[in-house]
Amino acid sequence: MSAFTWPPEPSPGAGPDRGPAGEHVPAAVLAAMFVGGVPAEPHVVLTRRRADLRRHAGEISFPGGRSDAEDADLAETALREAEEEIGLPRAEVTMLGTLPPVSTFATNYIIHPFVASIPAGIAWSLSPREVDAVLELPVPALLAGRTRTRLERRGISFETDAYVVDDHLIWGATARIIEHLLERLQSTGPGGALALREG
Repeated sequence: MSAFTWPPEPSPGAGPDRGPAGEHVPAAVLAAMFVGGVPAEPHVVLTRRRADLRRHAGEISFPGGRSDAEDADLAETALREAEEEIGLPRAEVTMLGTLPPVSTFATNYIIHPFVASIPAGIAWSLSPREVDAVLELPVPALLAGRTRTRLERRGISFETDAYVVDDHLIWGATARIIEHLLERLQSTGPGGALALREG
């Protein structure tokens, strides 16, 4: 099992961002990827949250969020959230598969990651309320940036696995999803297309 950890907290109760005590809230993220650059390399698309947000300020994550009643399924949730957060048109998305769900300790979400291929060079349109920047990080840089680091959150100091690319620190649920993605990603399929190995 991966050592990506967050110190355990007391059993969560019901609240506006969680279900009843002990019940996970379904959510989905879109792990969109493209092949680009010179030399051509697979890139992962991530977002940096605004620094003035009440929760997870300045953290790096995949576009995504909790399921809405209007969503037909969790894949629809991932597509809708990516469209709302970074302006990714659904017509440009080719779904490649799914990764294992990841739980969050602090907010009691169960996150379902959907992996997709998109064209290089999309002009992003950021949600001014949520997103500070879109990061297009090369897979080789992510592989090279896997590390251990010490963090402090809510007065608790702990050591965790993470990815560091340039000055970007990725940890927690997002790092666990990246770990699963890198384990399953095939460099390129026929004609340069991205693909996932069977899990």
